Amino acid sequence: MNGWNFQELHETPSQTGGPYVHIGLMPNQAGIEVFDHSFNNNLVKAETQGERIRLEGQVFDGLGLPLRDVLVEIWQADANGVYPSKADIQGKQADPHFFGWGRAAANFETGLWSFDTIKPGAVPGRKGTLQAPHIALIIFARGINLGLHTRIYFDDEAEANAKDPLLNGIEWAPRRQTMIAKREERDGQIVYRFDVRIQGENETVFLDI
Repeated sequence: MNGWNFQELHETPSQTGGPYVHIGLMPNQAGIEVFDHSFNNNLVKAETQGERIRLEGQVFDGLGLPLRDVLVEIWQADANGVYPSKADIQGKQADPHFFGWGRAAANFETGLWSFDTIKPGAVPGRKGTLQAPHIALIIFARGINLGLHTRIYFDDEAEANAKDPLLNGIEWAPRRQTMIAKREERDGQIVYRFDVRIQGENETVFLDI
């Protein structure tokens, strides 16, 4: 092994996301065009199946102040509960017109982030269980060593939420509400609001992934 003694190697110091993380991952928002294809917050096409929704929110720190240099990514199943990935082993055809993954940077002035997507279908869980419709979300920001993972459920899926194995695994019931987005209709569009609180009162439940 070229003389290396791997027993002498140690873990390098961890680092937080820097102040320019959004420029590195979404340079177009900073007015820098370097990619032939820039990832964005739109997961749908005109042909995409399912109910169109807008998902939006802000990320708040322990003082209740919105973070304005946050980068958010989501991953979800299509309207039929199928992930557009070879890792999905259900044997079903995923919607070819749905991306399933998106990336958004918060507005530099307000901290608001958003995605244009569809409401996902329920997906199978472990041991024959069924998971309530949900969207996986990860947050990157200055001062965070590792991306923060959570899930977004929907407040109009109360029956499915009550049976979801992950939500039921949260022993203190009020904490489950920190993972549930609130539905509203705005100018004829369905909007789900999901705010994330890093610390403090009503801190969002984060997942160890």
